[in-house]
Amino acid sequence: MYYSNLVFALNYRMQYAPKIVLIKTSSLGDVLHNLPVVTDICKHLPDASIDWVVEESFAALPSLHPKVQRVVQVAMRRWRKSLWSARGEIKSLCRELHAQQYDLALDTQGLLKSALITRCIKNVRVGMDWNSAREPIASLFYNRTFYIPKNQHAVERNRQLAGLALGYTPIGAPDYGIQAPVVELPWFTRSSPYVVLLHATSRDDKLWEDTKWIALGKLLAQQGKQLVLPWGSEKEKIRSERLTVSIPNAICPPRLNLVEAAALLGHAEAVIGVDTGLSHLAAALNVPTIGIYTATNPGLTGLYAGKLAVNLGGVQTSPSVDEVMSALRQLLQHD
Repeated sequence: MYYSNLVFALNYRMQYAPKIVLIKTSSLGDVLHNLPVVTDICKHLPDASIDWVVEESFAALPSLHPKVQRVVQVAMRRWRKSLWSARGEIKSLCRELHAQQYDLALDTQGLLKSALITRCIKNVRVGMDWNSAREPIASLFYNRTFYIPKNQHAVERNRQLAGLALGYTPIGAPDYGIQAPVVELPWFTRSSPYVVLLHATSRDDKLWEDTKWIALGKLLAQQGKQLVLPWGSEKEKIRSERLTVSIPNAICPPRLNLVEAAALLGHAEAVIGVDTGLSHLAAALNVPTIGIYTATNPGLTGLYAGKLAVNLGGVQTSPSVDEVMSALRQLLQHD
């Protein structure tokens, strides 16, 4: 089904309640970067029905947006370990998506794995073209593609693709559309304003030195702040425990699920974190957040949430403790 841009847009504008499924399966940061697409669509097409296909380990994130009606879980990471044993689950997923009779499948991920999921949708399948997709071969699986320049933040690329597909122009700052859930954290007795320190990340070259975390923590503790240092693996837990021994008024919590993490981050006075998905979650929750970058370019995938999110550092550029403290003071004054 091939339409000109104008006919394609008008076709959806004239529908009373277009049924749309978003394909953005992983990772944590990428899923968060797709949330403004939901807000944009609902702003321009208020009667739209929106579902979301996401990796099972990140299913809690789309559920935080009140306009996402249904979250469809996939297990691509688990399935690819043994496609033969997973064939029953894969067939069931395709039948489920096919039966929903979506008007539009929108793949903002641009990977082969996400493009293959769109093949389960019998109507219009939209994605980035050969020159725009992260994996160009993905573009061969869509029946409608658009060119989206790569030299801009991932959030804006997602928003632009959705706008071109549905006939509107995204304007203004991104609105992630989520709020911190209210969840009891029995391990945490809040006695003063607290700051979350996200020291853990997937790559060693993205880490910030222990000495800097300890120096930063001591300065914050002197100001009467509680410090919480979450972790996600046994290796990260050991590091968290090691840091909390050296930082006054610091807590190493138990392992948190995504909902608990969102509750902790969303009610913090501030969050300081390395290049990790939880830093993006804090920024999306409109919490004053500082991103510390040492190995990646924050211009393309850094924190992107307005004046309450600040990126420091970059490729082979580690920010100092003084830079972080100065940025934090400015953020809290603005907040």
